[in-house]
Amino acid sequence: MNPRERVLKLRNLGIIAHIDAGKTTTTERILFFSGESHKIGEVDEGTATMDWMEQERERGITITSAVTTVPWRDHVLNIVDTPGHVDFTAEVQRSLRVLDGAIVVLSGVEGVEPQSEKVWHQASDYRVPRIVFVNKLDRTGADFDRTVADMERKLDGMFVPLLVPVEPEAGYLSAIDLIEDRFLTWDPTREDDEPDATDVPATYSELRDRLRERLVEAAAVGDETVLDDFLERGALDPARTRQGLRQAVLSGAVHPVLAGTALKNRGVRRLVDAAVDYLPSPLDVPPIQGMVPDTDETEKLNPNPDLPLAALVYKVMNDESRNRLYYTRIYAGTLSKGSRLWNATQEIEERITRVYRMHSNRKEALDAAVAGDIVALVGPKRTRTGDTLSPKDRPILLEEIAFPEPVISAAIEPKSQAELADLEKSLAELAVEDPTFTVRDDLETGQKIISGMGELHLQVLVERLSREFRVDARIGNPQVAYRETIRVAATQTGCFDKEIGDRLHRASVTLRLEPNGRNAGFEFSNEASGDGIPAESLEWIEESARDSMGAGPFAGYPLIDIRVRLVGVDLPGDAASEIAVRGATAEAFRHTASRATPVMLEPVVRLEVLVPEEYAGEVLRDLNARHAQVTGMESRGALEKASATVALARTFGYATDLRSLTRGRGTFSMEISHFEPAEEAMKRFRGE
Repeated sequence: MNPRERVLKLRNLGIIAHIDAGKTTTTERILFFSGESHKIGEVDEGTATMDWMEQERERGITITSAVTTVPWRDHVLNIVDTPGHVDFTAEVQRSLRVLDGAIVVLSGVEGVEPQSEKVWHQASDYRVPRIVFVNKLDRTGADFDRTVADMERKLDGMFVPLLVPVEPEAGYLSAIDLIEDRFLTWDPTREDDEPDATDVPATYSELRDRLRERLVEAAAVGDETVLDDFLERGALDPARTRQGLRQAVLSGAVHPVLAGTALKNRGVRRLVDAAVDYLPSPLDVPPIQGMVPDTDETEKLNPNPDLPLAALVYKVMNDESRNRLYYTRIYAGTLSKGSRLWNATQEIEERITRVYRMHSNRKEALDAAVAGDIVALVGPKRTRTGDTLSPKDRPILLEEIAFPEPVISAAIEPKSQAELADLEKSLAELAVEDPTFTVRDDLETGQKIISGMGELHLQVLVERLSREFRVDARIGNPQVAYRETIRVAATQTGCFDKEIGDRLHRASVTLRLEPNGRNAGFEFSNEASGDGIPAESLEWIEESARDSMGAGPFAGYPLIDIRVRLVGVDLPGDAASEIAVRGATAEAFRHTASRATPVMLEPVVRLEVLVPEEYAGEVLRDLNARHAQVTGMESRGALEKASATVALARTFGYATDLRSLTRGRGTFSMEISHFEPAEEAMKRFRGE
């Protein structure tokens, strides 16, 4: 097989969705039906291949993204099974950065849940083509049509069912294959996912015809001749329809919808067929752009093994033997074991001693990996997540991966002072693995503070300290990671006038600070009149203003959502040094922010609670006691779903409370929505 044909038959896919939608269960069936595993692993039994960590098997959830490779119809699929819990969203973020396509799994009972929306929009940001698998259609309360309507209401794009389940009263054991025009029926006593195929009964001919029109409309987005041919012949050409639909999916405009029940081995084979048919190979996505270091030149990188190497390290993790693995996507060139490579991000040389193809936590040694591959490397010492590896004589920089800021903090200390050094070393190792986990020392209290994305996130990391690093630590009660902003606009001048090392340093900078829109972040503009400001000085002013966002005037928390306007400067010749310009800017920012009515902000989460209807009243009363704002109620058969927004600080311990209220039958999910003024926290800070 020539290199181009090999890349054409490669699929780099992610399995993404909300927690408990069935991602790992679906992946386990793919492993089994592809022949990669000889026994189906089950999440509930703690035997899932992809959930290899102890905590994953104990909790029945995915915590870290796992990679495996399977063959399917002469193709090779690199599959990444990602977590569904909002606390581990960084795993989804970095996986989407290196994937070419994705399978989004939705529960036919719950429909589109908060984390489903979040990962969907993350995939849109990365322009990742997607297909959808509506899972759990054997469950009471499952409704395929309602789930599709939910997608159309909450998500972007055109959704077109390819496999339409019918007879919900029988657990959706039958479905219409719209492209092949066949009626499929699964035998519940068989486990091979091979349904019986017959002609579509006359009972469903009207439904079939109506949905086929939508299918043709979707395929015509990629190839207009599909519609012309359908109107002329009155019938579908399956091959042409697939080709047109493939182009529509690659454009990001259309998302095919499949259906089934992974746990009962229904619909998984057709899901993987659809992944091969409609999701892209590395050659089907636009070439990634790299920047030549120390220049303004950019370079398009095609997945060609003969080009100079360009590889992105998207994840760093230790295996069970404490060997550090560097998960890497190769965009161009060939990477061989034993080679020396240039880390263009940090400008250091690294040696690659091993190259592995990963099957969850099992390693398959390779002599080399080529463009399009996702592999794990051993050998680098100082490489971090988001770094680019390339030849030293042909360096290239790929765009780094952006991660969300932590929203929750807690103090941590060792059980004994003798373990302090081990604790610090272990925490540093965890911070290398997880970019959303940070460690700092509080200079006022002398405590060590860890920060992350939620209670579960910190709990898992502290458990890992004990199990993997053999360090016992005590963790304090979680604390919200507050932010600050300003309520009104203000203008102030900052001056710097000092003699340092027999040289005068002098500058004056006037800034105007204004509140920016929610989630708008930091904005800077130059509106100073007069002669042009040297580009170098303007860069110093903007950088100093951005750095000043790190500590607000009210309580020292980071500032967010502020627009900074430069309205005046006085830069007297050589005296306007970098020290002077930066110092004047920092002083102007500090004084202006203090005058702009600073306010503390706290994170607010969007909460969805699913409970049996007999417990709905008690759950609503509990939400009211937490000062939550209930935004909606929806019946899902015998279940009630409540949607609400509530301050993150009021959700601490909610998992335990909900279990108690509903006798273990209630579930909930939440994600960070936005920040709002924290009036109570401000009163406490002021001592009121």
